[in-house]
Amino acid sequence: MKSFDLIVIGSGPAGEKAAVKAAYFNYTVALIEKEPDFGGAGVQTGTLPSKTLKETALYLSGIYQKGVFGVDKEIGREVGIKDFMYRKTIVSKEMGDIVKQNLLDHKVEIFSGTASFEDDHHVKVKGASEEVIFGRNILVATGSYPYHPDAIPFDELRVHDSDSILNIEKFPKSICVLGAGVIGCEYATIFAAMGVKTCMVNNVNRILEFLDNEVTEALVNQMRENGINILFNNSIKDYYVPEDPDKPLSLLLDSGEKLNVDMFLYAAGRSGNIKMLQCENAGINIGERETLLVNENYQTNIPHIYAVGDVIGFPALASIGMEQGRVAVNHMLDAGDLEKITEIFPYGIYTVPEVSMVGATEEEAREKGINYALGYSCHCDMARGMIVGGQDNGFLKLIFERESKTIIGVHIIGPMATELIHYGMGLVQDQKTLLQVISTVFNYPTLHDLYKYASYDGLSNLKGKKMKKSKSKTQFRTYDDPEK
Repeated sequence: MKSFDLIVIGSGPAGEKAAVKAAYFNYTVALIEKEPDFGGAGVQTGTLPSKTLKETALYLSGIYQKGVFGVDKEIGREVGIKDFMYRKTIVSKEMGDIVKQNLLDHKVEIFSGTASFEDDHHVKVKGASEEVIFGRNILVATGSYPYHPDAIPFDELRVHDSDSILNIEKFPKSICVLGAGVIGCEYATIFAAMGVKTCMVNNVNRILEFLDNEVTEALVNQMRENGINILFNNSIKDYYVPEDPDKPLSLLLDSGEKLNVDMFLYAAGRSGNIKMLQCENAGINIGERETLLVNENYQTNIPHIYAVGDVIGFPALASIGMEQGRVAVNHMLDAGDLEKITEIFPYGIYTVPEVSMVGATEEEAREKGINYALGYSCHCDMARGMIVGGQDNGFLKLIFERESKTIIGVHIIGPMATELIHYGMGLVQDQKTLLQVISTVFNYPTLHDLYKYASYDGLSNLKGKKMKKSKSKTQFRTYDDPEK
């Protein structure tokens, strides 16, 4: 029987980084992966594929460039599903190969097959052959899978989850997306950008409830401008899938309305991927939606068994999962470097347009009793925004403490929001002030000027006046009073 200092189950972002870090410190590491392609959901079915499809949709549709340069972009031939999926397939394949090679370069021993616990130190690997290996420490990084309610007739042809939607063989004429979380909003905007008639159903009256309310309202408005029909405070109580593939699906809503669509996507939740692990054999405690319960060091109730990434639930971000894996290895092997993840990290939603945030929302600042003020700037008022076009509704919102002028929250909606947010993360982490931002020199023209002019706007708001009228279609409060 082979023995290892660490067994990692799963090659997604969290598992890969944990395995490589342990191997870097000269520990013996085994990694078990059940799929032929490496990288887990982050590379194969989730993060990278959906983001690649978004970029493909922007390119093929020319949604941001229409009319900007005096002529409308023409593709020259009808775009088919193969065109749409082409880049996604390449990115997933190449990144999967990079993940595998990274493991091999660090001399991680790879086992192909399904993992299950024999007990708290022994893991069975069932693949082309079957064997049991011993781990002094074990890290579970098996990710998550789309939740499947019994009432929904999934067939992976016309009724999809967020995994099977990546394998469609033709564009639908129309699609209904159930769920207005990150996955639902991203796919709804992607299909709408490609000219698909899109409807989104959500059982409450907001989308992306963890975001600043003003930003989500702006995103809803832009989604509607892009042709997405959003039905709030509603759900689907009955589904009819005809045998004839040329006939529409019939969806009966709680409101009594009936939707006839070509395709349906369920995007309202995921569950921890632990079905095959037999965690009971190791005595591991399990939480809601098949997630594993861990402490602040990602340690389960079994001291030498850890869990990281989507399998432990919120926030279920690839960026966070990577660091969770590194922290877990540091704790279990006493590596002496990364003790914990920073409490301030960005959220990125790859919708059309993108949304990203870091720090406090306005609602959180109000609930905490912070005496705050606001500053805004708009993409269309920046020279770089004018050059690239297509950003009439994009804006940056700063939330800052009134007296000290310290920035406590940054919120961006518009192209490149997920790239621009990292400067804002530094401002919040380092407790920078508006005055420090306006004294900073940026390359010109760039969209980073959004930060400078939002800071100037914040200072103007403190004095109760505006120095400049924005060309943006979005209407902002004139002053910093939350009630105005």
